Amino acid sequence: MSGKVLITGGAGFIGRHLSRELLERGYAVRVLDALIEQVHPDGEPPADLEGDVELIRGDVRDGDAVAMALKGMDHVVHLAAEVGVGQSMYEVERYTSTNDTGTAVLMERLIDHPVRRIVTASSMSIYGEGLYCDAEGALVEDAARGALRDGQGSWDPVDGQGRPLTPVATPEWKRPNLASVYALNKYVQERMTHIMAAPYGIESTCLRLFNVYGPGQALSNPYTGVLAIFAARLMNGQAPMIFEDGEQRRDFVHVSDVARAFAEALEHPAAPGGTFNIGSGDDRSVKEVAEALARAMGKNAIEAEIVGKARTGDIRHCYCDVTEARETFGFTARQDFSEGLANLAEWLAGQTAEDRAARAREELEARGLVA
Repeated sequence: MSGKVLITGGAGFIGRHLSRELLERGYAVRVLDALIEQVHPDGEPPADLEGDVELIRGDVRDGDAVAMALKGMDHVVHLAAEVGVGQSMYEVERYTSTNDTGTAVLMERLIDHPVRRIVTASSMSIYGEGLYCDAEGALVEDAARGALRDGQGSWDPVDGQGRPLTPVATPEWKRPNLASVYALNKYVQERMTHIMAAPYGIESTCLRLFNVYGPGQALSNPYTGVLAIFAARLMNGQAPMIFEDGEQRRDFVHVSDVARAFAEALEHPAAPGGTFNIGSGDDRSVKEVAEALARAMGKNAIEAEIVGKARTGDIRHCYCDVTEARETFGFTARQDFSEGLANLAEWLAGQTAEDRAARAREELEARGLVA
């Protein structure tokens, strides 16, 4: 399959890698992006945006800009969004406006400028806590933690008898547990995509992304992926800050694999109508990942700072069951994690970054969002 693809938010981290992937597959690529300061500090298109990509500078909430961007397009990949759990808890209007209203504007304009298929980026955050099993082996979908306290002994969810629950890989059938405004936004984007596409003859697919990392992340954005935040700290000689005790487990997937997943979701005949997890299928503790990144960057002497506090909206464990994407459209992550970190470290060596993580923590603490 080939044709013309519009990528909303396509000048961002994932969008640039996806543009490259689609160009290599023979697609023509157009990008609509507002180039906001938090992601693009100088307000200019990133240097690694492919030269063959047509860039329209505009906000996804601007109906005229969206209509212009859709003209002549065969497909849409909808990436445009404000990203970050913590910031969403106090920049509520901004997140909801960009993420939910922006998606609504896009869907309205698709009525007059329909495409064959739309693929929308969702997030693992919609799950809240991941899936667990109890001491008897029964699956627990609604695991929750009690009130979090500074320096508490255990951060893990327990069952009704106070026994620890064991995390397991989270599949798509787990019920959402929307623990932040960002999670709510992403779920709205997901459902709106499926609800609006079908009546107008548009095929729709949503991808729930787990923790994406790789070269090209916005290093000065303290609300982006955790590896980029750790990298910015290490590049400035500062210790990565890890909330709770660092033993929370996540799935880290390389951006090259994510770009390939979007391309496969655009092309495969079995993808429409589905919502799929996209991750590596491996889980690691956040502390383990911080230490591995420090080694890859040659910063072994800098030890992570274990904060011993939790942020409102944070969850303990959530990692990816990749079965559905593999069986439906053949997606399997290929990038080895150690090689992926080496690839990231090589890119970081040529970058500079303003470390804003401490300032972001102060913002959260001032609003009572750190316990």
